[in-house]
Amino acid sequence: MSLPNSHEALLRNRQLLQGRVALLGVAATGLLADLPAGGMAMSEHAGVCASLAGQAGWQICFGYDDPALAAGAFDTLVVFLPKARAELDLRLALARWLAAAGARLVLVGEKKEGIAGAVKQLKAVAPGATKVDSARHCQVWCVDQIEPLPEFSLEQWMSWTGIDCKAVHLEVAGLPGIFSLGELDEGTRMLLETLDENPLRSGPVLDFACGAGVLGAWLHRWHEQQNQPRVTVDGIDVQSQAVICARATYERNGVSGRILASDGLSAVEGTWPVILSNPPFHTGVRTDMSMTERFLREVGRHLAPGGEVRLVANSFLPYEPLMKRCIGPVERLREDRRFSVYRAFRRS
Repeated sequence: MSLPNSHEALLRNRQLLQGRVALLGVAATGLLADLPAGGMAMSEHAGVCASLAGQAGWQICFGYDDPALAAGAFDTLVVFLPKARAELDLRLALARWLAAAGARLVLVGEKKEGIAGAVKQLKAVAPGATKVDSARHCQVWCVDQIEPLPEFSLEQWMSWTGIDCKAVHLEVAGLPGIFSLGELDEGTRMLLETLDENPLRSGPVLDFACGAGVLGAWLHRWHEQQNQPRVTVDGIDVQSQAVICARATYERNGVSGRILASDGLSAVEGTWPVILSNPPFHTGVRTDMSMTERFLREVGRHLAPGGEVRLVANSFLPYEPLMKRCIGPVERLREDRRFSVYRAFRRS
């Protein structure tokens, strides 16, 4: 399996890696086997972390709050460029907190993902950074004697946003890199409006790709306002920041339900009468429907007989035939030029 260009660019420059090494933002399994003796590899993607487990000499950390992250422990910090520019500031702060005295920091990223703008963020904390390589459509930047940060607290990076939909008000947690930070995206709003217009059957709900926990918190508040029994909404997401934010959103809004980290449904146990989703369709800058297609193929095993799957998606994505084939009869509850909300019931 081929490596991302950024990982190949690091391998070209492996001579930069000295002493105890920390890799922040690893995106592919094969990288570690081709690097010198171990260190620590962090990814905010649950599936990547699972695939990295068991690599000899490497400690694997899931996300920015993994308890194994230790201050001042590393001599070389490699930061891979994240998708969101705001997340780069978070990743650089974590790197500086992990850095031992006199540590080296290496930033690697693809040109199409915005490495040119990222260099400005790097130089804001490391004015002496210099470009050491340009290859595989990537740039590699390096700075020695990075100034360590004395403390790192993820809570200081968390923001709260008030969201209103159908007379329901929520407080939603956010962290850099999370989907729809600081706002209610229009696809989710349309899905929520259909939940008001076409209420769900009773019983627990699973929110697949739950993000910051908006669907679960909204359903909880909507049921309260309708004087209906409390609903339990379990959420799963592949991203560390989403899991952290969803748990915080649930706690602040009094929602009952578990929030789990999972890459798809393969590691999930149980069945639900209702499964909701506003699934992602991007990997980096590319359209990528594979996660949603896998979800639709696997969802039947977790859906009670006669149960409902309701999801919102960009209208150009061809999910309706797949839902019909994998679940059952499909209808469009709402659509406009951008989004469609689909509902399918599992064949009994």
